[in-house]
Amino acid sequence: MTIAEAREKCKATISKIPRDILIITVLVLASSSSFGLGYLAGFDAGLSEQAGQGSGAVLNSPSLATTTPGGEIVASKSGTKYYLSSCASASRISEANKIWFTSAEAAAAAGYTPAANCKGI
Repeated sequence: MTIAEAREKCKATISKIPRDILIITVLVLASSSSFGLGYLAGFDAGLSEQAGQGSGAVLNSPSLATTTPGGEIVASKSGTKYYLSSCASASRISEANKIWFTSAEAAAAAGYTPAANCKGI
């Protein structure tokens, strides 16, 4: 099938659809895509605001990390390593600088690597 034949086939198919329905369909698709793009832009803006508050880590999901204690894994906002909360090195991180993760996978997803001096990671 050539391009010209495909074009004629599309024209024939579209001509079978009533003009009102075609216009409504185009409007619905355009508004839906506009809404989706706006939602994504707002979501990205929320993530950049969260990262701009000094987290120091690139968060792939807002639920990966928290600054309140409660996870098993802890890291420094300005560091690159993560520790078990029971490691001695973790106790040397100031409370204001601590960022908590629910798992080692979450810390790795945020860009941290395991600390070599913390056994059990």
